[in-house]
Amino acid sequence: MTDRIYLDNAATTALDPNVLEAMMPYLTEKFGNPSSIYSYGRESRLAIESSRKTVAKILNAHPAEIFFTSGGTESSNTAIIAAIRDLGCTNIISSVIEHHATLHTVEAMDCRGEAKLSNVRLNAHGQIDMAHLEQLLSTNSGKTLVTLMHANNEIGTMIDLHGVGNLCKKYGAIFHSDTVQTVGHFPIDLRNTPVHFITGAGHKFHGPKGVGILYVNENVKIKPYINGGSQERNMRAGTENLYGIVGFAKALEIATEGYERDSTYIRGLKLYASDQLKLRFRNVRFNGDPFGNSLYTVLSVSFPKNEKSEMLLFNLDINNICASGGSACTSGAEQGSHVIRAINNDPNLVTVRFSFCKHNTKTEIDTLVERLASLIE
Repeated sequence: MTDRIYLDNAATTALDPNVLEAMMPYLTEKFGNPSSIYSYGRESRLAIESSRKTVAKILNAHPAEIFFTSGGTESSNTAIIAAIRDLGCTNIISSVIEHHATLHTVEAMDCRGEAKLSNVRLNAHGQIDMAHLEQLLSTNSGKTLVTLMHANNEIGTMIDLHGVGNLCKKYGAIFHSDTVQTVGHFPIDLRNTPVHFITGAGHKFHGPKGVGILYVNENVKIKPYINGGSQERNMRAGTENLYGIVGFAKALEIATEGYERDSTYIRGLKLYASDQLKLRFRNVRFNGDPFGNSLYTVLSVSFPKNEKSEMLLFNLDINNICASGGSACTSGAEQGSHVIRAINNDPNLVTVRFSFCKHNTKTEIDTLVERLASLIE
């Protein structure tokens, strides 16, 4: 069987062997419950707090501002719900291309009458209209939560985190940003970023699945989202995912150390892929702002729809190439990508997201282009 070519790294990444090595002791002999007071428990507690310090140092935050969760979805839900219930926000400003962890949560709050939802206008690249954002902020009565993702997981378009944060500061708004696609991929300096909440997920940068972080700015006081125990300094009940937390910190450490080298290499792969696709396919289109302010890992590509291209993802899979039509969270659904619908609602196009990592090669891209040609032309 031909080796698989994995080009869906925005969905999840392969676990780094060094991360697994760091986790293994906590899956075997160091199995104590971190809340137990004897040596096994103290050993586990020390591992968690050391991991928290590592994460905080890399993100330039205080350890008390970092909370470990089950991933980006829980982190975003916690922040959004806390902003409404604990911080008194009666308005929400978001966008129609947010990850469903945000989108479904803000829509539910709006439906239940807990907060009024407004969506900021977007251009054809999925970039937010900053003048419209300011207009919404200035005309809202009562306190506002702004929740806008740092980088879109489907098209890669990024917002100006500081620009949005400073607007929120100007109008006294709470700012939550889903940074799941950027933590572990870009340097983040929280001490000098005007944001109240950010999120992260270990499996997006070669760490384990099922573990994430929520950063809560020290000036913000919220109540727990999950009740039942005093873990995470009374903020998240439930026995901690010990080996996951250790793995998250190790993966973030490795990603940070290799940032310059890896980001340059992956950006080169993305540019090479776009060049080869343009050379081979006359009518190919790229979504978002792929060569501007965008994730260096993501390339969203649209091909003209015909009887061959309609089944493109399915046929790529048969040809041992892993890619996606949008977010992995909706890949089982037939409705297609809500992000692509929002920015270029053209029924005559078929869209595929290719997302790269440091393990991909130009040879894999050459193979991809050849197989695409045989499937489409």
